[in-house]
Amino acid sequence: MAECQAQNKAKLISDVRRRFEAEYVTDKSDKYDLRDVERLQHDDNWVESYLCWRHNVVDETLKMLDESFQWRKEMSVNDLTEASIPRWLLEIGGIYLHGYDKEGNKLFWIRVKYHIKDQKTIMDKKKLIAFWLERYAKRENGKPVTVMFDLSETGINSIDMDFVRFIINCFKVYYPKYLSKMVIFDMPWIMNAAFKIVKSWLGPEAVSLLKFTSKNDVQDYVSVEYLPLHMGGTDPFKYSYPPLVDDDFQTPLCENGPIASEDEASSKEDIESDGKETLETIPNEEQTALLKKVNINEPTFKAEENEKVDSKMKAFKKPLSVFKGPLLHISPAEELYFGSTESEEKKALITLTNVTKNIVAFKVRTTAPEKYRVKPSNSSCDPGASVDIVVSPHGGLTVSAQDRFLIMAAEMEQSSGTGPAELTQFWKEVPRNKVMEHRLRCHIVESIKPTTLTLKHHAFNMSDKTSEELYLQFATSRRETDCSPP
Repeated sequence: MAECQAQNKAKLISDVRRRFEAEYVTDKSDKYDLRDVERLQHDDNWVESYLCWRHNVVDETLKMLDESFQWRKEMSVNDLTEASIPRWLLEIGGIYLHGYDKEGNKLFWIRVKYHIKDQKTIMDKKKLIAFWLERYAKRENGKPVTVMFDLSETGINSIDMDFVRFIINCFKVYYPKYLSKMVIFDMPWIMNAAFKIVKSWLGPEAVSLLKFTSKNDVQDYVSVEYLPLHMGGTDPFKYSYPPLVDDDFQTPLCENGPIASEDEASSKEDIESDGKETLETIPNEEQTALLKKVNINEPTFKAEENEKVDSKMKAFKKPLSVFKGPLLHISPAEELYFGSTESEEKKALITLTNVTKNIVAFKVRTTAPEKYRVKPSNSSCDPGASVDIVVSPHGGLTVSAQDRFLIMAAEMEQSSGTGPAELTQFWKEVPRNKVMEHRLRCHIVESIKPTTLTLKHHAFNMSDKTSEELYLQFATSRRETDCSPP
């Protein structure tokens, strides 16, 4: 059944590409950006997003592509940069990305009180919306956003239906499948009539994505840690520019080197338990040498640190998926899998492989630095070599789907040193356009209880599999069960 669906999807994608080229590009090539036309031929996810929004009806999908591509050319979307937006508009903080909802979707904030209806500035504001959405789409490629329409302290001068309609069209036509929901906060009664019109623009299927909230119930969708004080939250974030809001990533706990004070005891327990787990998988003759590697009191020189990581990695199965970047191949490609109970694997493994001819410096950042230990989090990788990074929740804190990790990497000159001081100086000086970035989401694997004979039959294999493999096996089994004829 799954194979049939995949074949049907591939055929639909192929039909869209063939017909768009023949029926639209031939006659309207001057109305499209050739970069978009080329991307359509290679990016299956992009084609699929339009197909899904039009219920796999090819004719409707083609019309949508035509409208979207013409808009992208008119707005010069592929060429929008920070410099394209007036500085005052970036400074005011009316539109930006920050935080996550309870489902792990990025929050796209629109602070309506900062918007004054003005025909002279409306095009710049539309460009700002397009700039943020395009910036996000290139980074996340299909992960939805939750729009936070903050109407607190809003007056009649802020009502601009043309601007609202533009935002609606962005998600209906230009960025299909990117809207998770639209949270309308503290809407004044004077805008009731206006939002009845908004509902008609969204259409009956998308109306359910509108969530009208107040201070009493906005926490149904966003936890307090990502809500500002005026919404009843605890987020201390204050928008400022420059620079652009950088996806909330910060340095995690436990950089390379010894772990200090309160973290030391828990770290020692982690390392000792890692050693015990590893010893179960290694022949007896290797155990004596391994015990030396996990001695917490030994100096943490780089070579010994790498040996410790290498020994611990023998207890891990490698992740399945791979993101192939220009400097590093990163595995897993999109999500880190963590167990949800005490008996399941709490740590996750990231494997970096250097595919260049130079040393590559890397560092790891996260949106929840107080929750995770990452080792190593700031180091380098030799040409052709691989480095394993262990990510573990700190002090029993709970992994959340809202949490994100950012891998940053840049090539170093052959003569550069790779010690802590040299790396610190390197990251201060390296140009931003030379830095490769890749983001990973967190996924909590729920306890997998056998629900079918198939899962029971294979239960004995589960102890040897990674959280990612278990999740994929469980999800596949569920899909097969759900899709099977009654």
